[in-house]
Amino acid sequence: MRLSLLQHRNPRAPRMQAASTDMKLLLVVAVALLRRDPETQEPSVLLAQRPAGKSLAGMWEFPGGKQEPGERPEEALRRELAEELEIDVQIDALKPLTFASHTYTEQGFHLLMPLFICTAWEGDPVGAEGQELTWSSAAGLDSFAMPAADVPLIPAVRRALDKCRPGGSMAL
Repeated sequence: MRLSLLQHRNPRAPRMQAASTDMKLLLVVAVALLRRDPETQEPSVLLAQRPAGKSLAGMWEFPGGKQEPGERPEEALRRELAEELEIDVQIDALKPLTFASHTYTEQGFHLLMPLFICTAWEGDPVGAEGQELTWSSAAGLDSFAMPAADVPLIPAVRRALDKCRPGGSMAL
């Protein structure tokens, strides 16, 4: 008798649990804005601190926000960056880098977040919604408390920053 792959199951293999059907899916977009430090010429990435009164207040994250129904991720990110940082980013300047998929069980939602990379924009980023902003080197990223969904994005951001070392191009 021959068993097909579908009929045979390793009893020691872990069983996957089905996702809860009542869990809300939250689509958000984020960006790693990269620049060279004006003094050292070392590459750095912009981080925004979540303001008081919001969930995860005080934590640092890659800027971005919710994607509205009918919006492409790049369009949502362009809108969010204009609203939150008062910068203008052209859609063709946003390059996909990686994504996060994280369940916030206590809050009752699953977050899906593409992370884009951008090295060209118009304007100087400001915390238009009262949030603090800071530029971090690749080595400095570990010193910031970040939401669980952002932490797995750090290695990809570090690799992008490493490609932008002095003497190299900021274009990715």
